[in-house]
Amino acid sequence: MEARACVRHVRISPTKVRIVADLVRGKPVKEALAILKFTPKRASIVVEKAIRSAAANAENNFDMDKDSLIVSEIHVGQGPTLKRYHPRQRGQAFPILKRTSHLTVVVKEREEG
Repeated sequence: MEARACVRHVRISPTKVRIVADLVRGKPVKEALAILKFTPKRASIVVEKAIRSAAANAENNFDMDKDSLIVSEIHVGQGPTLKRYHPRQRGQAFPILKRTSHLTVVVKEREEG
């Protein structure tokens, strides 16, 4: 049994979110939230909310024990890119790519044994 939470169109680059996601993959939910609380990255707030949401889904929808949950999977994919242009000298324009990301968190109950 697993519960998941998806966060889409986060205005942070996927490479920056992946750095934070790699810190908590495979950890128990309580430990993951403690790690994210003291991680000085903007993406840690988004990942923390996603993990809290997945844990709440597991507890309320599937009657899982919240103390035995682990972050089994966490995926970060690329969302749509907002394209902007910065005007430069002699009529040139340099592109600015404002990248977005999609985040999926899956939590499972720890197997005892």
